[in-house]
Amino acid sequence: MARKNEHISLSDALKEFIHENRLEKGFDKLNVREAWINLMGNGVNSYTSNIQLKNDTLYVDLTSAVLREELSYGKEKIITMINEEIGKPLVKKLILR
Repeated sequence: MARKNEHISLSDALKEFIHENRLEKGFDKLNVREAWINLMGNGVNSYTSNIQLKNDTLYVDLTSAVLREELSYGKEKIITMINEEIGKPLVKKLILR
């Protein structure tokens, strides 16, 4: 952590705290969930029942088989959009169920 006389921005202090306390994975899970919600919009989100990130795989539970089939055609684009939204290549695989 920063020493008394050292000036560091609040953003840097938070990043350092998150890193030192090994909280990155938890924040990554939250960031991926928020990215899905922001990118997919209300239409898709109304049919989304659960979003989970395990390792580098994003699992999304959908209540509509038709929507699941439609989104399956654009998996690579969705992965790219989510990774761009969170700012790092976190998601490598997308499972729609």
